[in-house]
Amino acid sequence: MNDFILYVTEGFEHVLDLRAYDHILFITLLAVPYLFNSWKKLLWLVTAFTIGHTLSLFLVAYGGVSVKSAYIEFLIPVTIAIAALYNIFTAGKRHRDQAHWVTIIITLFFGLVHGFGFAGEYKMLAAGADNDFLMLLEFALGIELAQLVIVLIVLILNFIFTGLFRFSKKDWVQIISAIIFGIVIPMLIERWMW
Repeated sequence: MNDFILYVTEGFEHVLDLRAYDHILFITLLAVPYLFNSWKKLLWLVTAFTIGHTLSLFLVAYGGVSVKSAYIEFLIPVTIAIAALYNIFTAGKRHRDQAHWVTIIITLFFGLVHGFGFAGEYKMLAAGADNDFLMLLEFALGIELAQLVIVLIVLILNFIFTGLFRFSKKDWVQIISAIIFGIVIPMLIERWMW
């Protein structure tokens, strides 16, 4: 039971680590276009991201896959920038709901990228585990729980600003996405590989 709590906590803290806030930015971008009445669609997206993240850790641990960290460190802010731009240009448009499966697949792929960014730390963490695979699932549960905390906070803010303060939902999504895009630009410049 102690190992279960330890690895769930590690996954939870991995997402909510304010020093590595890229995870928080990405999940915020996933959640900001949604309201409480669309929670099922949002849950699919968050879970797809967790599956992608976990799959990359699985490939590192069991498949011997390795990706050059400089590429991943650059691709992580690229995924955030793409998500921000997608929100900015599609906010309020109906085709967003029609392309939900495409969005899920892209989110799964972005989860793979973010997972590879944690591969080195994960290897060290897994070295002390009695059962690597069980530890991976416990870690994934922690990731999912932390992401759901972020989603809940974003949904509450969405409700406050679009429901109580009467911001246009389209404007709200575009403003938050533009702020996050502005935050990620220095990350892109700093991690530029070429």
